[in-house]
Amino acid sequence: MQFRYKKITVKVGSNVLAKADGTLNVSRIAHLVDQIALLHKNGVEVVLVSSGAVAAGRAVMQPAKKTDAVSQRQLWAALGQVKLISRYSDFFQEDGLTCAQVLTTKENFSSRGHYLNMKNCITTLLENKVIPIVNENDTISVTELMFTDNDELSGLIASMVDSEALIILSNVDGVFSAHPNSENAELIERIEVNEKEPADAISSEQSNFGRGGMHTKFRIAKKVASDGIAVHVANGTTENVLVDLLNEEKNLKHTYFVPATKPSSGVKKWIAYSDGFAKGEVVINEGAEKALTSEKAVSLLPVGVISVEGFFKRGDLIKIRSEKGNVIGLGKAAYNSDRIEKEKLSEKQKPVVHYDYLYLEHKNGN
Repeated sequence: MQFRYKKITVKVGSNVLAKADGTLNVSRIAHLVDQIALLHKNGVEVVLVSSGAVAAGRAVMQPAKKTDAVSQRQLWAALGQVKLISRYSDFFQEDGLTCAQVLTTKENFSSRGHYLNMKNCITTLLENKVIPIVNENDTISVTELMFTDNDELSGLIASMVDSEALIILSNVDGVFSAHPNSENAELIERIEVNEKEPADAISSEQSNFGRGGMHTKFRIAKKVASDGIAVHVANGTTENVLVDLLNEEKNLKHTYFVPATKPSSGVKKWIAYSDGFAKGEVVINEGAEKALTSEKAVSLLPVGVISVEGFFKRGDLIKIRSEKGNVIGLGKAAYNSDRIEKEKLSEKQKPVVHYDYLYLEHKNGN
């Protein structure tokens, strides 16, 4: 059997894996595993980013006393992660495969060293024919440094391990032209990298068990596609969804985000998903903004910087904003923030952020 990709990252959401009462949908997990096993045996490498731990934990026990939301989540995640990974392990064993649990936090991606260490871990598992199952470690994650939800984590993982495609399995068929419950709602089957989000299409409502919604999926999908990775948003409750999606002859109805033809470099991929670790900001003038967003590959020079917010050192990540306050990009500072004014006086100015360490939000092929 021929499939369109040889390496994929699959993200499956809580609403796909859990029933309405919070208990795990065991038959759906078994079916998902069978599909991954079939792909694996046909030469497709799969990294699975799985939600469901908190939802599974809810069904095990309720807190003994009134407690805050963070403590509740820690309790349910700790209980549920055991239950969830146990199910996966049993089902993969039945298919003759081995899976491994990879728990992570957003802080694990705060430095290039941590990022490469995580990449090496997953690469080693794949080389040994092991199915990595990745999830955020909600038991120890600090709220302010948590991923928006596993959509964000899956985008980072797909980019990090150089997947050909990211497949996001939700409880809807994809992105619609209006709210999915509307009479005139139509499934948008193809979205280009430079297309804007449909204004009325995406509900801001969060799922019963997850933290994010379709807004997050759209934003992450666009970012991943700009890295040259195809993104598919499909209904995880549909039978054989993974197998049929990878089989081009089946023409499964879903939303496809077309990948950019010029992918980002490895360093820029890390920078793209590290905006939460920025140490400061620079505001740039209109001329610098035009230069950065043009088709030419240019660095950010001190002359284009209007103001600096916060103090940052060489090597720190910094946000780049326009005069209107919009975030244009993110980059690695070439020197300390207090040196920028001095560099402006130099005949040959050294870039504040070199192009090789600059990620721009809305420029394809960074």
